Order: sequence, then C-alpha cells, then structure tokens
Amino acid sequence: MAAPAAGRARAVLHNPVPGTAFWLHRFAPDPVLAPFVEVYWTVRWDLRGQPPQEQRVLPHPVVHLVVGRGRPAIQGPITGHFTHPLRERGRAVGAAFRPGGFHPYLGRPVAELTDRRFPVEELLDWIDPDALERAVFAAGEDAGMAAAMEAALIARVPQRDPLAEEAGRYVAAIAADPGITRVEALAERLGLQMRQLQRLFERYVGVGPKRVIRRYRLHEAAQRVAQGTDQHWAELASALGYSDQAHFTRDFTALVGMSPARYAKRAAPGAGRPEPG
Repeated sequence: MAAPAAGRARAVLHNPVPGTAFWLHRFAPDPVLAPFVEVYWTVRWDLRGQPPQEQRVLPHPVVHLVVGRGRPAIQGPITGHFTHPLRERGRAVGAAFRPGGFHPYLGRPVAELTDRRFPVEELLDWIDPDALERAVFAAGEDAGMAAAMEAALIARVPQRDPLAEEAGRYVAAIAADPGITRVEALAERLGLQMRQLQRLFERYVGVGPKRVIRRYRLHEAAQRVAQGTDQHWAELASALGYSDQAHFTRDFTALVGMSPARYAKRAAPGAGRPEPG
C-alpha cells in the first residue's frame, strides 16, 4: 500500500470540539486499484468520560465501502449531508471509490445506489463480511485497517471502463474549477448535449451534473464561511453562480443542515470548527 494520502478534507463540515481525542487518516490505494479507489480513510475517537458529540459531513458524490458500527456495507452516493454520532470509543474504516469508480464493480447504473445502503456481500459477492470485519478490527494500526480493506478489494479487480473514467474526469473538472456553476456551460465546454451529460452522470456517478456542481460550489462556500474569509452572503452567492442571495441560502441550508450565518457561528474558534480542505 502507498504512503498516507492527503485526501480532500472539505467533505467534513463539523468535527468534534477542539481537544477531543479524534483522529482521521487517509491512505492511498495500490496502483492496481487506483483507477477505481481514490483513498482509504480511517476514523478513531475516544470520548470515554465525555458527552456524546457529532461529526457532520457533506460527502463527495462517491460510493463508499464502510466497516464500522454494524455490518460491512456499501453506501451509495449521498445527495444531502449526514451526521455521525460519536459516543464512548470507536473506530471505522472505509474505501472511497472515485467518481465513476464503482461502476466497473456494479455493472449497472450507479444511480440505483444513490441515498441507499447495501450489505457488502449483496454487491461484492466475493467478500465475506464476517472475515472482513475480523480482519479490520484485528489490525492494531490505522494502516493495518486500510490494508485489510484493500486485501478484500484487490482479490477481484474489474476491467477498466473508459466511459466511467471519462465521467470521473468531468467530476474532477467541476471540483477544481469554481467557475463551473451551470450544467449548460459544462455541456458546452465538453462538447456534449445536455441529455448525454445527464445520462453519463446517472449511469457512472449516480448523481446528476446539476447536483454535483451544486455540491462542490457549496463545499467551497462552507469552507470560506468556516474560515471567516467571506460572510457577505450576497457577494458569495453571486460568485457561486446564484442569481440571488435567497436561493443560495435555501440551497446551503438544505444541503448543510443550517443557514450560512448559523454555520459561521458554529465554525467559530472554540465551537468545533470544520476541518479545512
């Protein structure tokens, strides 16, 4: 397995309060799996003797294989945010697939998985969930947990799919370019019809291009608000391609779970600020 990976941390909206025993690490996949898996992540926490806390996440539009509380599972792309409660002591490990990277394993539209969770053996039938869980939790170090996850996946490497990788490149372009704010402009830039682009994203990414664009622009908004660099809501809304502040506020609240102003207060020093990315 490659060295620890930097990873994109801006999916994390709200971490436990400062001083909490909470650790998040990322590990790069073996080159054989790199076309499909972007990163392995591990999370540990120790809140013994402390009140429960929460981690709020606005995830990237990808599929995850997760081993933590409950049975090993495949989590499809999530269109909203989710809150992970942290109590006592625990740990979890996951494989974050690249956008489009799970399709070669699945062989059918990834949109069928969106906002759904499946037992791992239902979609990856060669993986024994009990054996995977034992291997993960027998590992003492985070790198060992990630290695156990990789061993399960590398046992059956699918054929690469050029269209899946093309879809992944389009998602990467959206993530990297804040100037992409409209599907029409993206389709024109790529030389595709709107319907072509929509079908490509539904089949390989699982989330339509409009949602992906909105997700990454709101990632940027949350990051800027959390860092205190931009709290002029009308200007921020305009920079992100919104026609008015009200529309931006509605989208931010629906996706993040609170208004920009409330999020800014929660992200202030001493309030358990989000992890920058």
